[in-house]
Amino acid sequence: GVLKKYKVRVMGTPLEGIRATEDRDLFRDALESLDILTPKSISATTVDAALKAAEKIGYPIMLRSGFSLGGLGSGKIVNPGELKERVTEVLNATPQVLIEEYLTGWKEFEYEIVRDMNDNALTICNMENLDPMGVHTGESIVVAPAQTLSNSEHQKLRNIALKAARHFGIIGECNIQYAVNPKNGDYRVIEMNARLSRSSALASKATGYPLAFVAAKLALGKTLPELKNSITQKTCAFFEPA
Repeated sequence: GVLKKYKVRVMGTPLEGIRATEDRDLFRDALESLDILTPKSISATTVDAALKAAEKIGYPIMLRSGFSLGGLGSGKIVNPGELKERVTEVLNATPQVLIEEYLTGWKEFEYEIVRDMNDNALTICNMENLDPMGVHTGESIVVAPAQTLSNSEHQKLRNIALKAARHFGIIGECNIQYAVNPKNGDYRVIEMNARLSRSSALASKATGYPLAFVAAKLALGKTLPELKNSITQKTCAFFEPA
């Protein structure tokens, strides 16, 4: 109620969109309503609930922390003892953990998206982790653009990224992470950040598209066609880098 009390208007992505992407339960339910696949997952706020969830899904599981930057405490868990220790640690810093199916060996990709208040939306860049699922993105080498996606896989993931950005009302920049089965192209949406992240800086350097600059202008109410790309000085911001 603090923002309402002081008549503060939130610019850019609305609070509902941020909450829905940060709260793992809300995020999963929203994606399911859009027919977008996510890993089997159960959220927990206590150690006991986490242990029960892991028994239901089956070890090994992936532990994820909600409402945290940089994937605090996330990782592969192989037995109840390890889970108990890790969840106790994580719940000291964040109110919620997610117990998920472990997609070991799947490839990991990320898409960077920009969208303005008039619903103009683009994917600026996709990136591929050299390490498969199981190594945290922040500790992996990442390559832009992705090297091993077929065109049909890329178009599918791109369409999902734009569909999700529109559903959550993103104004500015966001990114979405996927796991893709190398054997058959099956996919899962792992998470979405309704903001710039560490990888946004890499995407800007790799593509020559100034994501932070454009996102700030979009939050102020500018639209993509009216913004000039400050790096090329020739093109407008409403284009996908080739």
